[in-house]
Amino acid sequence: MVRKWVNWLVIGLVVLVISACGSSSATKGTNTATKASEKQSDYPTKPIVIVAPSGAGGGWDLTARAITKVLSETNLVEQTMTVENKPGGGGAVFMAEYATQDTKNDYKLFVNSPPIIINNLKAEGNSPFGYKDTTPLAQLTKDFGAIVVKADSQFQSLSQLLDEIKKDPKSVTIAGGSAPGSMDHLVAILPIYKSGIDPKVVKYVSYDGGGEAIAALLGGNADVIATDASSVGEYVKAGKVKVLAVSAPGRLHGDLKDVPTMQELGLDAEFTIWRGVFGPKEMSADAKKFWEETFQKLSEHEKWKEELEKQGWQPDYKGSKEFTQFLLEQETLISDMLKSLGMHK
Repeated sequence: MVRKWVNWLVIGLVVLVISACGSSSATKGTNTATKASEKQSDYPTKPIVIVAPSGAGGGWDLTARAITKVLSETNLVEQTMTVENKPGGGGAVFMAEYATQDTKNDYKLFVNSPPIIINNLKAEGNSPFGYKDTTPLAQLTKDFGAIVVKADSQFQSLSQLLDEIKKDPKSVTIAGGSAPGSMDHLVAILPIYKSGIDPKVVKYVSYDGGGEAIAALLGGNADVIATDASSVGEYVKAGKVKVLAVSAPGRLHGDLKDVPTMQELGLDAEFTIWRGVFGPKEMSADAKKFWEETFQKLSEHEKWKEELEKQGWQPDYKGSKEFTQFLLEQETLISDMLKSLGMHK
């Protein structure tokens, strides 16, 4: 009887020990999972910089400032956010620095558009770095190109401008806020090329950003500029400039509602200026997830929609995966355009 009682006692102790170990293991597992979860939610823990790879006043600068403003106002990002301007080479100077020195910097993002592809493919002054040296995070907006003159210009229509260029190409100075062969240059020569004029004979002067290009136009240092349609609204409203045409598939709204499209004017010409946000090539999984979720929330927020309306931008959200696929398609499209213009590397 005693032996039987001892046996039951031993069995009870064994069960108790096993239960304790299991409980400890489960608790440990739960703690580990909790710690992992907490670790994942730590980002961001310090101030964030969004770079506009141009001077102040252009499309990249306006986009970067709009993003940081709305993210802060809506508390979608609680850390301090600042914008830095890094002009040079239509974005190529910044890309060389970013792709070599900030490959793992989760706290520095940047805004870009077609030049990140164009600069990598064009023949003259090309950049060895492109979107494949980054982590595409999200496309947020789309815009279109605009052909702009001073309000009192001798050219009051696109046909007048094209006629003068046909007669004497060197008599007209066209400017843009990006390097030769880059986005503004392509917007500028698109109607010229589509009119049967050799774009290589046109005089193009580049500036660091749309703001400087507009200043050159208003200062009489350029006859025409090619720029983002959204960046000229305030100048149109003030009566300082006239937009001869836009590269949109249909009429725009707001201050440019009366401006004809190139297609309306008989030219098979269309050019979309998308804008997106990129991170470093070796961005951590935690940071990438945070920004994917944050930019999606931003795109759906009423404050962002109000900002789009205010800036004259059109929403066009694409998440990281879809954006990356879109960039592949854009690369093919831009490559074909540069080849047709004799500007491909």
